[in-house]
Amino acid sequence: MKYMILTFGSQADYDLMSGKGDVSPEDWAPMYQFMENLNRELTESGELVDTKALVSPVHTRRVRGLENGVPVVTDGPYAETEEVLAGWWIVECDGFDRATEIAAKLSACPSPGDVWANGYADVRPIADGRDELDL
Repeated sequence: MKYMILTFGSQADYDLMSGKGDVSPEDWAPMYQFMENLNRELTESGELVDTKALVSPVHTRRVRGLENGVPVVTDGPYAETEEVLAGWWIVECDGFDRATEIAAKLSACPSPGDVWANGYADVRPIADGRDELDL
């Protein structure tokens, strides 16, 4: 079965990663190396289907509902939402426990000043059809 592992961040996190503040971009090198190693491990085990990081939330557009017959489009970031989706992995593995084990590895991801110390990842099964929407 396939699972999506979702990670979250904030505009402030992206600002730090881009060198705004007292942390230099070089300070993030261990994090990038950790991610490369994890991706290599998952590729070698045959479990990695896809992984992507999302750009800064400031480059977000939210499209919702209709107002006078026209979709409402709002540019981000959104003050009411501190954390946003930062990236994902899609893995194909033996079960929910294995997908959770993979996601748990992210808790060891290094970051300057332990920025990710309170980070979390969501693990969700991917439905192959509507009959699987409520596993």
